[in-house]
Formats: sequence, structure tokens, C-alpha cells
Amino acid sequence: MEYFEFKNIEQPQKGDLLLSEPFLPDQNFERTVILLCEHNEEGSFGFVLNKLSILKVDEVLDEIGPFAADLFVGGPVQQNTLHFIHDIDELKEGGQKIRDGLYWGGSFDVLQALMQKGKLENEKSRFFVGYSGWSENQLQEEIDHNSWIIARGVHPSYIFNSPPETLWKSILEKMGGRFKIYANYPSDPNLN
Repeated sequence: MEYFEFKNIEQPQKGDLLLSEPFLPDQNFERTVILLCEHNEEGSFGFVLNKLSILKVDEVLDEIGPFAADLFVGGPVQQNTLHFIHDIDELKEGGQKIRDGLYWGGSFDVLQALMQKGKLENEKSRFFVGYSGWSENQLQEEIDHNSWIIARGVHPSYIFNSPPETLWKSILEKMGGRFKIYANYPSDPNLN
């Protein structure tokens, strides 16, 4: 069951989703949903959940064998790195807990073995090239300038199983109120 909290959340925390405001002028983050994996006094980082790359996972990792899962662009930082989030028991050890039912990383050897045996569940994992990062206080400044809307309490299965092309809009609609109105804003207000 999915749950969305939206009552004037002003301070983000690990595990929150950041939704770009409808007219954010940064092409890297236009209508994106970012899973915030870390947020502390040193900075913040996360992964864009709804920006598919043109490649599949097995096209960037030759050593894993056939594994044609979608590969997402996690953000503009270090796009030569591969990351994954999951809710897979075998990978929890060695991974970092983001929140209940959601982990980042884990043993690459275990990941590779699961892929090769065909036991990695796509509905419980997502792969990214690059990530989104903010320096100390940068994210909070952007939130204070209304660049991001914070959604809290979104169930991990909703993150893994929602179509990426509708994720931004569907979360805003479920948040209701003014957010439901944002979901229907045209991408270019001049075309309205």
C-alpha cells in the first residue's frame, strides 16, 4: 500500500522523494523524481527515478551476462559509475539502508551471481549511471527557493513498479490539493 505525506515538509530526510517544481529551468532535472539516499550536514545525494537511458544494464556490464534490465540516468554527476537500489534480501548485507524496504548498493559479487542465475527481481531493483548531488546546504537552499517538492512515505514497491514516464505526475496527483494542479501544468506554458 502506498502512502504519501505532503503537509508542508520543509526539511528533507533520507528516503524522501524530491519532485522538481513544474517549471524548473534545469534540463537535467526537468519533471524529475529523485530518491534522496543521503542528506546530512556534509551534503546530499540521490538518484533520478524517472529518466531512462538508451542502454540496458548488460550493455554497460559485460561480465554479468544477459540481463536486459532498464538503466536509468541517476543524475549528471559521475556518469561513468553504476549504482543500484533494491529490496533484495541477499544484497542487504553490504548495502546501505535508505529506509525500510529500500537499500543502496551491496556486494557486486552477490549481485553478479543473482543476475547470472536469473534470480534478480526487476520489480525489486533499479540501476543507475551517475547520481545527483548537492554540497553542504545547497539542497536546502533549493527547497527554500521552491525548486523541489518533498514527498515522504512513498512505498518502495511504488518506486520500483511505477512507469517512469508517469511517475512525476502520478505522485503529484496522489498528493492532491495544489500538487494535483501542478501535475497537469503543461511542460511549456506558452503552448497552453
